[in-house]
Parts: sequence; C-alpha cells; structure tokens
Amino acid sequence: MSLLTFFLMAPPAEGEGSGYTSLIFMGAIFVVFYFFIIRPQSKKQKEIQNKVSEMKKGDKVVTSSGMIGVLNTIEDDSVLIEVGGNVKIRFLKSAINDVNPNKQEKK
Repeated sequence: MSLLTFFLMAPPAEGEGSGYTSLIFMGAIFVVFYFFIIRPQSKKQKEIQNKVSEMKKGDKVVTSSGMIGVLNTIEDDSVLIEVGGNVKIRFLKSAINDVNPNKQEKK
C-alpha cells in the first residue's frame, strides 16, 4: 500500500450514537460547571446580601477595596464607616463584602 492510497482512504465510519455521545458529554460538562462554579458563587452572593441587609450600627465591616472599619450610620443605599482616629468614610452598601469578619456563627 502506497502512502498516497493511505491518505486517500476514508476515515472509519462512526456509529450512530456518536452524536448523542457528544451531546451527553456537553450536558455533563454544563452540570459540573453548575455544581462546582455557578451554584456556590450564587449561594455566597446571597449570604453576603443577607449580612448587608441585617447589619446594624457598631458592626465591623470589610469593603471591596479592603477597608476595615466600624459601621457608624446606615442610610438607604450608603453607609458611614469609621476607619479609625475619628475618620469617617461613606461607602455604598454594594461595596461591603463582609459584616463582622472573624465572628463565629452559631450552628
């Protein structure tokens, strides 16, 4: 058999289930992404939203920029945080990443 006939040969015929196999494989990849990436991230986001909605004056907070301070005043969409030495900074509530970090939750 010459090299030319080898390259001109048709590929082996695939079975009828090959289309279904690739479809099942793509579905399995989506399920893995959902349970290991999408679901935990949305669960964490809901937990942060609950913490932000339940915060009160005197709570320790961490912002998305890394500022740590004590909550002084809460308004509709913003908060006033005391970061130390009588220095107060106003942040949007959406910039708060954690409320009472290092606090042990009761289980």
